[in-house]
Amino acid sequence: QKEINHKRHDRFWVFNQALLSVSHSFHLLFAAAFATASRMIRKGVFIVGAKRTPFGAFGGSFKNISPTELSVISTKAALAQANVQPEMIDSVYFGNVIQCGKDAAYLARHVALKCGARMDSTALTLNRLCGSGFESVVQGAKDIQLGHAHVSVCGGVENMSAAPLTMAGEKVRFGVNLGSNLTAEDALWSGLTDAHAGVPMGITAENLAEKYDITRAECDEFSILSQTRWAKAKEAGLFDAEMAPVEVSDRKKKVKVIDTDEHPRPESTLEKISQLKPVFKKDGVVTAANASGICDGAGSIILASEEAVNEHNLTPLARLVSFHTSGCDPNIMGIGPVPAIKKALDFAGIASIDDVDRVEVNEAFAAQYLAVEKELGLDPEKTNSHGGAISLGHPLGASGSRIVAHLANELALSQNQKYHVGSACIGGGQGIAIVLEAV
Repeated sequence: QKEINHKRHDRFWVFNQALLSVSHSFHLLFAAAFATASRMIRKGVFIVGAKRTPFGAFGGSFKNISPTELSVISTKAALAQANVQPEMIDSVYFGNVIQCGKDAAYLARHVALKCGARMDSTALTLNRLCGSGFESVVQGAKDIQLGHAHVSVCGGVENMSAAPLTMAGEKVRFGVNLGSNLTAEDALWSGLTDAHAGVPMGITAENLAEKYDITRAECDEFSILSQTRWAKAKEAGLFDAEMAPVEVSDRKKKVKVIDTDEHPRPESTLEKISQLKPVFKKDGVVTAANASGICDGAGSIILASEEAVNEHNLTPLARLVSFHTSGCDPNIMGIGPVPAIKKALDFAGIASIDDVDRVEVNEAFAAQYLAVEKELGLDPEKTNSHGGAISLGHPLGASGSRIVAHLANELALSQNQKYHVGSACIGGGQGIAIVLEAV
């Protein structure tokens, strides 16, 4: 009897292990399928509104405007463009990197309420550094895919002029010794330095320049190209559709409307900028002229489900096709858009970057952009065609929103373009990309 029971136990154990093995295999297959589905948009997700403020210069017109207020301005403009009533909003996602202002911790929720969203709508402030604006769109799309929302407000904002000077609480809250020299830490510089890798962002660009044999002359030439492209696009009115003007008051309470980016320097010449000294390395390539500008601004993207588009008779600017976020070596973080774009195209079923009509790669540094261009084999004629962060500026949390807004509005106005790709490198060693399609 003991032998019979033992054999039964063995047979049961084998059967149980087989079931566990099948279950585990099914779980892995399901997880893989879900991972793919989460990047390839299975349900219809549409951009129906896309606006941004002009980007204010460092210490410029927006230095006294809180990130929340900048975000409200861009969001109200995007809602109006989309013909979306505030009570239709189900969720709000806003990216912000270096928090400043008394209500910084409440950013997304305050934007929602100040714009008139329902009390039962949800809000989340997020931080994926320079990819935050893109990440807000990713989160909004996931909400719609999962059926948690039909309309989602997605945006990014930064007021780099107002980045705080801080003191560690534990050093000052509990008593300070007589004669102690208290020092304030610059949150702006800390945000632009990877403490884990031990490098400021500029050095990561220098590392890419060395790896891809990019010269100082090439960087300066690209800087001038970014400036001239912005100037031509501005003259042609190519930023009008995306722009949300901002009213500011001067010291005499006189109201002035800011409707143009403040950072561009279209009068720059190659002769002048070639005389600038490198910032991060003695014989390096990165200068103030060929790096992205420190700026202030906000952008807002309104996403809607296919059901919402049909029910409310909304007019899409573009369809969100796919997205991807990738990791890379923090010491060359600027190369992050390469794997991100490749995967996003793969999930979208697009065979080659050559099949894309327009590409935007955030210009953190000229050397960084040029490395991405070389690695992906980008066509410079259809990449960053209207200037980028070197000319327009790079308010960290807002740049992804600017790129999406520009691409979506351009796609809506174009007659013969099908796919647009937007991307950014991310400090700490990541990259993010999204694919848009004409509708």
